[in-house]
Amino acid sequence: MQHSLTHQQLVDVANEFGTPVYVYHAERIGKQYSKLKKAFKHSNARFFYACKSLTNIQVLKYINSLGASLDCVSINEVKLGLMAGFHPQDILYTPNCVDFDEIVQVKELGVHINIDNISILEQFGAKFGNSYPICIRLNPHIMAGGNFKISTGHIDSKFGISIHQMRHIERVVKTTKLNVEGIHMHTGSEIKDINVFLLGLDVMLNTVEHFPNLKYVDMGSGFKVPYQPGESETDVNELGQKIADAFAQFDNPKVKELEIWFEPGKYLVSEAGYFIVKTNVIKQTPAALFAGVNSGFNHLIRPMMYEAYHHIENIGNPGGAERIYNVVGNICETDTFAYDRKINEIREGDFLVFYNAGAYGFEMSSHFNSRLKPAEVLVKDGKAQLIRKADVFEDLLRNQVL
Repeated sequence: MQHSLTHQQLVDVANEFGTPVYVYHAERIGKQYSKLKKAFKHSNARFFYACKSLTNIQVLKYINSLGASLDCVSINEVKLGLMAGFHPQDILYTPNCVDFDEIVQVKELGVHINIDNISILEQFGAKFGNSYPICIRLNPHIMAGGNFKISTGHIDSKFGISIHQMRHIERVVKTTKLNVEGIHMHTGSEIKDINVFLLGLDVMLNTVEHFPNLKYVDMGSGFKVPYQPGESETDVNELGQKIADAFAQFDNPKVKELEIWFEPGKYLVSEAGYFIVKTNVIKQTPAALFAGVNSGFNHLIRPMMYEAYHHIENIGNPGGAERIYNVVGNICETDTFAYDRKINEIREGDFLVFYNAGAYGFEMSSHFNSRLKPAEVLVKDGKAQLIRKADVFEDLLRNQVL
């Protein structure tokens, strides 16, 4: 777990823009992208940023400037990507359980379309035949990921078409003359064992012969980033070399001509993000010492939804003696960010920072309890820029009345 912005920089942002506030460090995103490019330099690789992790349009514009492509899961993410400057052919749309009309609308935008359902495959083929190329998302039946809720490639998952339905896929493709230019899989998030990717790649490469027009194989993503001090991450350098070797050694000569696509989301933006809150109250009970902050799971739901760990530091009193706290929010629910956490002594008014807050932080926020969403700030070239204002209650009320 690496930090790139200093305590003082974060305190300055909190003082200038108020709290709670999300802060993103542009250069850290660029560093992560460069790591991937270097790791897979021996493969014909493309990287599609999974923007469901963070869709602020200024972040999208910055990632576009790095040369990355974009992975989207809704028509509105596609439209945001186009507004941010991504070319349609640099956007992949991978919906799940959406109305067929949405897919038709996205088709008119000219982006890559990834289909993960036999029914939708049949409808798309009947309507468009071979006039518009598609990708097919397969379910490899591989259990992976740091939490069952973020595991997407196992037999009980709603995602993808089972590899055991290959004959059904072939019938639909042949009957409707579908032009399949890509195959896709995604087994989950927070995958540290690179053998999961290699096993998935083997499954995918063994389906290549079924699709004569294939141009690319999409491996999804799930690269792990370290959330706790001392925790390791996915060894992308070793993975990159082993994937290059697998392509080179595969018997089918068509494989060597294929591009390999990845969809990193959390890997690019997680460590670049910080969430700063202010301590409202210190509350001692017979059982615990609480630090109550001016936020809750309406702003950062990962600890409650996934039991996710976020490292927390007191940047308002970094030299204080350590004490053990439960860090809790101001929502009328049990919104505990951390139990029994050692943190430098917290005083009312101190700023706390949550690390690894770039992915699925603001993006999963809500107006629960009619609380407002925080601001977002981008730090680039040492300068802090407000890229989304904090909510104003009058606007929230006006939107509801309208």
